[in-house]
Amino acid sequence: MEAHLAQWTREIADRRVHGTTGEVPIERFRRAEADALRPIAGIPPFAAVRELVRKVQADCAIEVDGNAYSVPWRLIGETVRVTVVGEQLRVSHAGREVAVHQRCAGRFERRVDPLHFEGVAGFRSKATRQPTPAPELGDAELLRPLIEYERLVGGGW
Repeated sequence: MEAHLAQWTREIADRRVHGTTGEVPIERFRRAEADALRPIAGIPPFAAVRELVRKVQADCAIEVDGNAYSVPWRLIGETVRVTVVGEQLRVSHAGREVAVHQRCAGRFERRVDPLHFEGVAGFRSKATRQPTPAPELGDAELLRPLIEYERLVGGGW
């Protein structure tokens, strides 16, 4: 959508005669405004900042522009504020910064900070499951008359 709007601005809006001024906007800008613009000492000319609100998903991540970024696991289900500036993504919760990531260049990528998973059971260790032996039951314990089930759930054969 943004690419379409930029193209429309360059190729249509800036080249037509404006109804109010009676001039072509790009020509007026070059003639009257371009030379008047000057940088302010120490302040970049334009910093694109995006602020977003995201909910932390069950995988300890938030989604921004088709990519996933980890946040501390204790924030699962919470709403966080995301600030995207240049190549950096900052995540804050309750006024405190909780994560900083470099932005992913493509899509469907994942940035993970291992510290966000500290304290999660099984983290940094191989999960092992000890098999529990099945209780030994005699044949008499496995057999039960069907009438007991019929009394429990109702109905009849």
